[in-house]
Amino acid sequence: MSASLPIDVADAVVTELNSGTFSQALNAARHYRPQFGLAELKTLRTSVVPKGIVTTSLGRTSNQHDVSVDVAVQKKVDSSDTVAMDGLMVLVGEVADFFRLRRLSALPTAIWSKTENVPIYSTEHLESKQVFTSLLTFTFRVVR
Repeated sequence: MSASLPIDVADAVVTELNSGTFSQALNAARHYRPQFGLAELKTLRTSVVPKGIVTTSLGRTSNQHDVSVDVAVQKKVDSSDTVAMDGLMVLVGEVADFFRLRRLSALPTAIWSKTENVPIYSTEHLESKQVFTSLLTFTFRVVR
């Protein structure tokens, strides 16, 4: 465990993703600024990035920490290949469902609180780079 709760949560999300079963094989990794060349994006990339933390008091002896983590799913695609794009959309939905109501095994004090997936995919990346990019933001609550 590090001295940073956002890093601990992000690492636990990576561990959880890499142990999960999805319709496509994932190899999640934690990054601060994920940047990949188009050649690297021929392979599915799943990036986990610590995003933020909101801490509120629960009384004299404990605080509630809502830690947000971004999970990006990216792959170079032919934007006219509806089947490939549908497969990636299904994968994003599976990842979103995977964390719902879940405690993180590597950090059992962290429990899922919220998932955001807006927009569902980046039209800008698709049009300019032929890259499917979807960003999920998960919030996990830790009380300590």
